Amino acid sequence: MKAVDAVIRARLNSDVVLIRTIGEYIVSAGGKRMRPALVLLVARALGYQGSTHHLLAAVVEFIHTATLLHDDVVDESDMRRGRSTANAMFGNAASVLVGDYLYSRSFEMMVESNSMPAMTVLSAATTVIAEGEVLQLLNVHDPDVSLDRYLQVVRYKTAKLFEAAAEVGAIVAGATAQQQAAAAAYGRHIGTAFQLIDDVLDYSGNVDVLGKSVGDDLREGKPTLPLIRTMEVGTAEQRTLIQDAIRNGDGDFTAVARAIQQTDALAYTRQAAVAEAEIARQALADLPVSVHQETLLKFCSFAVERDR
Repeated sequence: MKAVDAVIRARLNSDVVLIRTIGEYIVSAGGKRMRPALVLLVARALGYQGSTHHLLAAVVEFIHTATLLHDDVVDESDMRRGRSTANAMFGNAASVLVGDYLYSRSFEMMVESNSMPAMTVLSAATTVIAEGEVLQLLNVHDPDVSLDRYLQVVRYKTAKLFEAAAEVGAIVAGATAQQQAAAAAYGRHIGTAFQLIDDVLDYSGNVDVLGKSVGDDLREGKPTLPLIRTMEVGTAEQRTLIQDAIRNGDGDFTAVARAIQQTDALAYTRQAAVAEAEIARQALADLPVSVHQETLLKFCSFAVERDR
């Protein structure tokens, strides 16, 4: 990961001062770095001994960071990872343009990897992620979003980059077709589990631990699984309360949180995440036993047990 951070900092070096400033601001914010870690772990689990996986892991992190920059502008967010977002600090225009720069830089680095299969996976992933962003935009303030529509956004917007990261790790290691498919499945399902827990934490997390305002999704009018489940099993009064909150984005959060707590919505969502993590765990059976595979197994537990 230190090698990946070195690549990230080197590739953020630009003659344009604002790019360096915003890039360093984002990188220094830290984060879990799960997506680039998947590239490294899957590659090493399959016996890779080179260094191209560092470059591709940095590509994955650049793509992820670009989506965060754009997301925060779209969502009008002012806090992420416990501190001000880049758009709050530097303005929307700068955030969007630096996000564009990171996308462009990531494609430049993909070419440098000299791996057409890796480029195919990563370029396709960026397209799907963009589709997921638009799908989510269509769902905003719509209380009639179905479980299938919600899960489609999760698969596209979040899980797809996890999937691509794990699959690229397999590609760079020269994996078999079966191992590559298993790595992709692992990433897809652990990414889904990760997002489901994010949606749980939005209504159960401590704001100081979580690093963002609890209830942000509701304020942005996003119908996530805890809300969908509460509308499905709650009383008529609770359903109307949540429908109004999603439509308006300015409902009584305390009342909505109470409604969610009075149903099985959080336990239901958490159990859905556990089920996804178990599918991810099973996919790892196609990878040889090693300390790297063991760490990937631990990620399955981390994805559903974390509190931030």
